[in-house]
Amino acid sequence: MTTTPAPPPAATREAYGPALVKLAEAGYDIVALDADLSASTGGNKLAGSFPDRWFTVGAAEANMISIAAGLASTGKTVYAASFAVFMPGHCFDQIRVHIAQQRMNVKLIASHGGISVGEDGASAQAIEDLALMTSLPGMNVVVPCDAVEADAMICRAAEDNEPWYIRLGRPKLPVIYTEGAPFQLGNAHQLRDGSDVTLIACGLMVEPTLRAADVLAAEGVSARVLNMATIKPLDEAAVIRAAADTGAVVCAEEHNIIGGLGSAVARTLALHRPTPMEQVGINDTFGQSGPWQALLSEYGLTADSVVDAAKRAIARK
Repeated sequence: MTTTPAPPPAATREAYGPALVKLAEAGYDIVALDADLSASTGGNKLAGSFPDRWFTVGAAEANMISIAAGLASTGKTVYAASFAVFMPGHCFDQIRVHIAQQRMNVKLIASHGGISVGEDGASAQAIEDLALMTSLPGMNVVVPCDAVEADAMICRAAEDNEPWYIRLGRPKLPVIYTEGAPFQLGNAHQLRDGSDVTLIACGLMVEPTLRAADVLAAEGVSARVLNMATIKPLDEAAVIRAAADTGAVVCAEEHNIIGGLGSAVARTLALHRPTPMEQVGINDTFGQSGPWQALLSEYGLTADSVVDAAKRAIARK
């Protein structure tokens, strides 16, 4: 009997360029902007096949957002890419006024999110971007767990006229989904059922959360695993249902524990189903320079941390 080999690890940022080309070839009226980082974001792949749809503005993120809004006002579907630390970091006011308030059809592609940027250090590690972007009314905020889901998100974003913030990452991650798997905005995807605790994760924390569920299963603990790729609009029904079914919740994310996925889930539970809950994330501190795997361990973004949090949540039932 032969088995299909697992696909090689891939960075979620690697999905961006090919997705743009695919959308253009499919007839979507897209244009793409980049702020001097296209070799890293991958957006320059569009320039080879569709040079008239590709614009680089240099290291000027605020200008890029204003240009993106202008292009969107003419009916274009606009993709604008930079690093997450620069977008929204350098241009939040422009995003707020020109994109969010006007509900412009602009898809913000924020590469190199979180502390997994690694050796670039704290000044390049966006740990607060989800908090900023979810605070904007009408902004869809999503974080893929692998390159397949990233491709699906980027393509799905072209189907509506709303603003999106898509957070991508630098490191190569295990591929969880099969090629062509769909993405549904606002819907949690249950990767595993369970009855004792629910583990809710996004981005690169999904794979270690699945490993944590395996460890818990070996110890007789049944863990439900939800990939909450959409941070906003949050799938509140899935959160409430999971809390009712399992009685304990853990959230895991590569973001400050304040203002990200965990905060959104906690608010939902407080309003609708008070439930013991624990968080795995960056504990309100800035990062530092180092190999990305070492940083995840240093800041507790590991399968072992999820296991420990699950046990604490269960003990509080």
